Amino acid sequence: MASTNRFDAIVIGSGVSGGFAAKELTEKGLRVLMLDRGVMVEHGEGYPYDGKPAFDVPARNIMPKPVMDSNYFIARHGYVQPSNQRFYNDDRQNPYAYDEGDKFYWIRPGAVGGKSLIWGRWSFRWAPEDFEANKRDGIDGVWPIGYDDVAPWYSYVEKYIGVSGSRENLPYLPDSEFQPPMPMNVAEQWLKQRLETKFPGRKLIHTRLSNLTEDKPEQNRTKCQMRNQCGNGCSFGAYFSTQAVTLPAARATGRLTLQSDAVVTNVEYDAARKRVTGVRYVDAKTGQAQTVSADLVFVCASAMASVQILMNSRAAGSDRSHFDSSGTLGRYVMDHIFRVGMEGEVPGMTDLIEYGRRPGGVYIPRFRNIGGDEGVGFKRGYGYQGSASRDPSPPVGFGASMKQGLRRYAPWKFSMGAFGECLPYKDNRVSLHANKVDRFGVPLMRFDVRFRDNELKMMADARVQGEAMLKGAGLLNVRSWEGEHVPGDAIHEMGGARMGADPRTSVLNGWSQAHDASNLYVTDGAQMTSASCVNPSLTYMAMTARAADHAVKQLRQA
Repeated sequence: MASTNRFDAIVIGSGVSGGFAAKELTEKGLRVLMLDRGVMVEHGEGYPYDGKPAFDVPARNIMPKPVMDSNYFIARHGYVQPSNQRFYNDDRQNPYAYDEGDKFYWIRPGAVGGKSLIWGRWSFRWAPEDFEANKRDGIDGVWPIGYDDVAPWYSYVEKYIGVSGSRENLPYLPDSEFQPPMPMNVAEQWLKQRLETKFPGRKLIHTRLSNLTEDKPEQNRTKCQMRNQCGNGCSFGAYFSTQAVTLPAARATGRLTLQSDAVVTNVEYDAARKRVTGVRYVDAKTGQAQTVSADLVFVCASAMASVQILMNSRAAGSDRSHFDSSGTLGRYVMDHIFRVGMEGEVPGMTDLIEYGRRPGGVYIPRFRNIGGDEGVGFKRGYGYQGSASRDPSPPVGFGASMKQGLRRYAPWKFSMGAFGECLPYKDNRVSLHANKVDRFGVPLMRFDVRFRDNELKMMADARVQGEAMLKGAGLLNVRSWEGEHVPGDAIHEMGGARMGADPRTSVLNGWSQAHDASNLYVTDGAQMTSASCVNPSLTYMAMTARAADHAVKQLRQA
């Protein structure tokens, strides 16, 4: 692998995919440059509010109203708080064309580590059925790989990062390599027994989380401290993040160079050789642009940002990407639909409260359309994420009576929300704006992505079934709600550079490798051909490790 280039490989992005790409490539002997547009955040010292109570955080960790009322998209739709605001993109500085096209919530990170600093950490394997569903349903886009291709890499990643959960032997939700699960509280145990008895075939199981329940001393990581402050950064390294896990591993090889504040504008391409030659980026601090060369490029900037980079990689005067001979780049964009929830009171057990604050809860796996269409009026299915808890009673009065009141707790409540699968539609697409550019000269992203009748029918069913399960299990005062369904809101955006066996209908092959450039790999959510109904990050990591193994073997054979 001797090279006259400055680097053997460039990795664009440092989230769950980019971090794993850097780790795998450096450990396999490559000299790697990692570029990230965000500010530098070092593990530990970069988490100023780690473990701090609300009264030690500005504005008691509530976004101030002037900020919420300003034209600041993330503050209104991004789950951001003063304690983690620096981890998020500033949409006033780095906007997109959200005033045109369809409504889309593009919720972006703004720091090295990407979404690995702010993700929910729910970690599931896809089932064999998830990889087969498009073909079975006659939906546009057939996966060129199956579960068996990814399964060994699931195991590899799970053992390394640490995933807590319980073995359930469910064919539609394969088990992982688990650390012990975080225990259910007494109300969840009560609900599990009653729900599974009342609704045979449906299960309520432990959350599967990338939060350690056992130490990993070889990685200098300590098990979860049950603070439920993961979004502020965790100095214990208890949850998987690039900072805590893959970045230290890559740095330990001595072969990683990390450049923060590096805004990648495009990938450089040699049309005669049909190979990428490097990457152009702009220093966000100085505004200076430079091009760096490499034999291999991994694009892991997160789905929509990766698609933006690929679309902007084009010949002068052309509006078509070097990597879009199929005409599918930017199309088949998906996200989970999820703004449906329900809750109810759990009777009894008023002498018990929960000790600690778990960062997870429980999960009801998909039960609709398992193995085929059940005639319920929609394709695919959904699962529920939820938890039970008791809150202190609201204070009443003053003085001694108020103090006594604060010692009392309200009844147990259980709440959950549905996450449903979005089908891949050709005209759910993103594009580069014709005449608006950002401060680095890159055309703004425009979104034309909508949920369709299938997804809305799915959520209507999820609401009915959720209420029925809680009422049937014996909860009291059950209520449900449904909010506005906006793509991007779940922050699980996928597609735009999908995999496929046919170069005429896809951007990537079954190794996450570009049909139009054999030394270009895209291993984040952009590569996905369908969406499943479970959280996708574990699949991204497994497919990244698999792609890195393939890329290095290809490089050695060259």
